[in-house]
Amino acid sequence: MSIKNNLLEIKSSLPENVTLVAVSKTKPVSDLVEAYKAGQRIFGENKIQEMADKFEQMPKDIEWHMIGHVQTNKVKFMAPFVSLVHGVDSLKLLEEINKQALKNNRIIDCLLQIHIAEEETKFGLDEAELNDLLQSDTFTNLKNIKIKGLMGMATFTENQDQIKKEFLHLKDIFDKFSILNPNFSILSMGMSGDYQLAIDCGSTMVRIGSSIFGTR
Repeated sequence: MSIKNNLLEIKSSLPENVTLVAVSKTKPVSDLVEAYKAGQRIFGENKIQEMADKFEQMPKDIEWHMIGHVQTNKVKFMAPFVSLVHGVDSLKLLEEINKQALKNNRIIDCLLQIHIAEEETKFGLDEAELNDLLQSDTFTNLKNIKIKGLMGMATFTENQDQIKKEFLHLKDIFDKFSILNPNFSILSMGMSGDYQLAIDCGSTMVRIGSSIFGTR
């Protein structure tokens, strides 16, 4: 199957309200060009330097999403062009994104990462930390970022019931907080292996790599 066929097949299976992020990390620019020619305009990368290099080489109507864990000292390299930062898990990181967005005269959209998995290796805030962050004066004063919603990653397991429980937990938090935060429109959960389940649980954005570009 070609990248184009993979893309069209996945897109035809997605509801209209679900956005597809093509996870292009570690893939050569030629693969991204093929996906671009097939109509894909949103690409997700997990390393800022690689994303910046690809930004230079690719058409400028692409939305670049940073989907990996972000180091504060690298934010400046993506601030001029990044469309959405998925995995924001601290106020400190938000402050840095705000600072670099201001320098570039931009408002940068962000998602706050919620820890829903049973694995300790996953990053993210819990519900209480999320509440504290959104209520804090420091957060209120950040004018160059916009929180567009939440994201989370389920435990890496074959147990569908557990994954479903974690996704529904995140949807519950999203619903609760979107009442107070009118900008909340994105719930990013689901990857190649579990995106159909994530959509059933209320996801509005899925991050799919290997099902489009093949395994790494």
